[in-house]
Amino acid sequence: MKTQGTGRTWETLTRSQRFSTATLIAERQDYNGECPYSLSPVSAKSQKLLRSPRKATRKISRIPFKVLDAPELQDDFYLNLVDWSSQNVLAVGLGSCVYLWSACTSQVTRLCDLSPDANTVTSVSWNERGNTVAVGTHHGYVTVWDVAANKQINKLNGHSARVGALAWNSDILSSGSRDRWIIQRDTRTPQLQSERRLAGHRQEVCGLKWSPDNQYLASGGNDNRLYVWNQHSVNPVQSYTEHMAAVKAIAWSPHHHGLLASGGGTADRCIRFWNTLTGQPMQCVDTGSQVCNLAWSKHSSELVSTHGYSQNQILVWKYPSLTQVAKLTGHSYRVLYLALSPDGEAIVTGAGDETLRFWNVFSKARSQKENKSVLNLFANIR
Repeated sequence: MKTQGTGRTWETLTRSQRFSTATLIAERQDYNGECPYSLSPVSAKSQKLLRSPRKATRKISRIPFKVLDAPELQDDFYLNLVDWSSQNVLAVGLGSCVYLWSACTSQVTRLCDLSPDANTVTSVSWNERGNTVAVGTHHGYVTVWDVAANKQINKLNGHSARVGALAWNSDILSSGSRDRWIIQRDTRTPQLQSERRLAGHRQEVCGLKWSPDNQYLASGGNDNRLYVWNQHSVNPVQSYTEHMAAVKAIAWSPHHHGLLASGGGTADRCIRFWNTLTGQPMQCVDTGSQVCNLAWSKHSSELVSTHGYSQNQILVWKYPSLTQVAKLTGHSYRVLYLALSPDGEAIVTGAGDETLRFWNVFSKARSQKENKSVLNLFANIR
């Protein structure tokens, strides 16, 4: 090959001449962003960008993949009437009855009817194994049911007002009431067993959640307070007073140890994040609407919130940037109820419009192996 303007070939150039010529070409490439001898109109940087693998974008459907009628689903902010078990069964409190809906077979069964006692259902909660469901009532007692046997196995008295919040920790059941008490009881022991009473809230307890390691219980109340309790004290170990309205929405992060999220009611509208290891507040975002529920994704650092006055929307957030991934609408009343599917991909929302809507909002991490399971929601629901 001959160089321009000389009669000498590349091979006959001296070592220093070869070095200076190569350096000049490299400098021109750096300055212009492309090789001066390239026939392509596309710059080197653009070519590199085009050759790079394209990052797959996740699209969240704006419409629910299933809608179920839920007659007599109460439009009451302080109640918790929907829960989804690890065995893929949805428990819903409708009026005086609790119904179970199997996501595998779409079969509906009635678990209990409180109408003979002139009573109504105010909360439902599955245990971790998904074989037992607790039912809180307007009269203040809690019933515990063996679902396989369709039999009541325990009745827990002790509250003097309705029980709107329930949370399991193995066989220990925590219940929160309008009487302002939180009571913890072992459901395996007889009626006369000892109980732990937690006093702190000045108004109705409407939110209860155990941390992923089952060491701490977070509670929210109509007194705008968020408390954190441990298993060794009857007094809260942490107290957060920044919310300006009732705190029902509570969710512990499964990815960041000690990270707690909470949401405030109509006069607050904020989702706040707390480092419970240090007791310090972290981020805060004003959602513009009453915050009714929060739930973290099992597979990624995202969370979903449901809202009431005035937009009745469902929002998916990226953490910690707190950017909105999606906004879902469709409910005509406040989205008061939320539960996460056992595979962690879908949510169900309930509202006073007497519908349950199923949405696909979270995706599994690509790095995780997806094993076939009888709990695979979308293999069975159509």
